Amino acid sequence: MCIMGFGALLGGLDRIFGNKFGFGKKFEEGFQLLGPTALSMVGIICLVPLLTKGIQFLLVPLFQFLGLDPGLLGGILAIDMGGYQLSKALSNSSSMGIYAGLFVSATFGCTLSFSIPVGMGMVKKEDQVIFAKGILIGLATMPVALLIGGLFCGIDLLSLLVQSSPIFAFSILLGIGILRFPKQSIVIFTLFSKGIQILCTMGIALGAFQYMTGIEILAGLDSIEEAMKVVSSIGIVMLGSLPISYLLEKILKKPFSWISQKTGLNITSVTALLVNMVSAVAMISMIKDMDEKGKLVNAAFLVSATALLAAHLGFTFGVEPDMVMPLCIAKFMGGIVAVLVSYYLVEKGKI
Repeated sequence: MCIMGFGALLGGLDRIFGNKFGFGKKFEEGFQLLGPTALSMVGIICLVPLLTKGIQFLLVPLFQFLGLDPGLLGGILAIDMGGYQLSKALSNSSSMGIYAGLFVSATFGCTLSFSIPVGMGMVKKEDQVIFAKGILIGLATMPVALLIGGLFCGIDLLSLLVQSSPIFAFSILLGIGILRFPKQSIVIFTLFSKGIQILCTMGIALGAFQYMTGIEILAGLDSIEEAMKVVSSIGIVMLGSLPISYLLEKILKKPFSWISQKTGLNITSVTALLVNMVSAVAMISMIKDMDEKGKLVNAAFLVSATALLAAHLGFTFGVEPDMVMPLCIAKFMGGIVAVLVSYYLVEKGKI
């Protein structure tokens, strides 16, 4: 956060003195991203209490009937959007609660409740298909991160496979779908993302109506003011993260150029892999300047590795400090496997 703070000062100063070095422009871009981010996030945050009640009422009995730990259901939400707390509250064991609340929420939950609505809301229409393909590859390879995380939680391999079977089965189906039925998979993914966007819009509209009239249409809806606070905190970090990413691109130009030559990714795509581990929104804002391969690789990396050096690390340090290093290792390894698989598929012309 200190580094991001330095980036905000750097961007602000450059803007004051006429944007001579490009940092001021990045500072402005960070602020301008607040609108699209809010449009994609605020509604979901408003609906989190109601989604939680729905999960408890509809899915917990089913999981209990199947002999599965209901704590896994908390992983549907992002780690810092209630996923951790819900997993701990629903779980039958401490280890499963930590596994679902940290590792599942920081990958699967974050993708469903944050990366998909924000990403599909921010990227240009012509980039949505390649972004969707990358997300699907990231979800298909996500079990790597979850297996590593579960073992760190002290869960034996057989129990881990059984308890995580719904997510693993989902990932296997995605893998088969993206390889054998890519067009149909993209159509399903697009419909799913549109469904999430509809939920987001409903949440914003209801929250805004409640704020302006004081009339409560849906009991239990979280206030739009609280949701805006969360989004505003992301926007503030963006003021620093974009100038810092631009600075890194300049400082590391030579090594990034070497990696670019070896991999065929342009420098922006290589830089974005590093930025990805700090901020998903910052990386998504860079997609417009990436080559096609870079867009796919970064979207795949996003699923497991996003925010591992920033929000997710900070949240875990506050609730489960012993799990900080395991979470970083699991998220990073899951992201690396996603990058390798997506790169291989592109090189072999299979996607």
